[in-house]
Amino acid sequence: MTLLLVVIGLFSLVLINVPIAVALGVVAIVGMVASKGVDSLFNAGLTMFDGATNFPLLAIPLFILAGALMNTTSISRRLINLTSALIGFVRGGLAMVNVGVSMFFAEISGSAVADVAAIGSVLIPAMKKRGYKATFAAAVTSSSASIAIIIPPSIAMILYGALADASIVQLFVAGIIPGLLGGLSMMGLCYWYAVKHDLPREEAFDLGRLWKAFKEAGWALLLPVIILGGIFGGLVTATEGAGLAVVAALIIGTVIYRELHWEHLHKAMVEGVMQTAVVMLLVATSAVLGLYLTEIQVPQSFARGIIGITDNKYAVLALLNIMLLVLGMFLHGAAAIILIVPIVMPLIHQIGVDPVHFGIIMTLNLTVGQQTPPVASVLVTSCSIAKTDIWNTTKVNLPFIGVLLLVLLLVTYIPAIPMSLVEIFYR
Repeated sequence: MTLLLVVIGLFSLVLINVPIAVALGVVAIVGMVASKGVDSLFNAGLTMFDGATNFPLLAIPLFILAGALMNTTSISRRLINLTSALIGFVRGGLAMVNVGVSMFFAEISGSAVADVAAIGSVLIPAMKKRGYKATFAAAVTSSSASIAIIIPPSIAMILYGALADASIVQLFVAGIIPGLLGGLSMMGLCYWYAVKHDLPREEAFDLGRLWKAFKEAGWALLLPVIILGGIFGGLVTATEGAGLAVVAALIIGTVIYRELHWEHLHKAMVEGVMQTAVVMLLVATSAVLGLYLTEIQVPQSFARGIIGITDNKYAVLALLNIMLLVLGMFLHGAAAIILIVPIVMPLIHQIGVDPVHFGIIMTLNLTVGQQTPPVASVLVTSCSIAKTDIWNTTKVNLPFIGVLLLVLLLVTYIPAIPMSLVEIFYR
């Protein structure tokens, strides 16, 4: 009953446009005062501070800054040119280029919103010019951008790992196969669409053009090698890898490409600070809510309630998937992770699901949530760039959402898909 009141209170505040971070804090404080009196608030400030200063969370502002730095330089354009030279000659190649660039960019920024902002502003107008419908251009850009939170490094995985006490490096590794599976499936869907609508091919394959594009993008391609190579090789932690990403982006943007000037740096830093403030305030206030829920034993009660319905592991995962998909329609990804993880983790341990496996399940649910209105943060950004209606775009986006749901089902019920590489390298 308490959990239901918390959820109702939270959604009521969100519906009247109270920021989610503030709503989380208000619900937590009201609950603490109502159940244990004003004296229970003495630890609230310390809890907020401790929650926001968790060392792994330092990777979040660093990856956000790295993504902002790359958005202000020509890195995205160079990646687009290279991917176009590789696969642009195929029918529907420009749509495939969109997906391919998102997969490249995901290995650098870890943010779907950064992905759609950087790539959509270039590729959506180009797709419309080449005869693609605006709704399709917005849909493919939005859905492929969500791959950024599946393919490592992923800000969502960092947040989940910190809250669930799961290995962030193992989460990164577990996301590789599902991310590639989703990206390649979307490319196949783009090809089918192009054949159905008889869309033209782009330029014929040209080895000289490919070599030129590769040389121009060579330094940009080093970024994922530096970041992921250092993390997977055990040379740096995920947090240190995020620091490397910032340093590498600065060096490549200023020294090598010579396109990162003071104005660009200032803009990137302001953008990074604003995005970081939103996420970290969410983390801080959620820590207070987590303290309140733990004190009144909501996670334990939730676990007992689900087990009372069924103790079958896969049936429980199905129920959790349904809950996460519904919540994803109304909550931003970070807010959903913060609200749900402390509640469901006792249940996940009880039914014997690996926390890393569940982390990938939850991340995939968030990718769907980024595409399903009314919130749909990534889809809204893409529609804004394409100047299309969100509901008309959603109709076109349904097959791409179907791809994400298919990957979610495969990951949920075939654990080897996300966990095979983890087992090989870390266990």
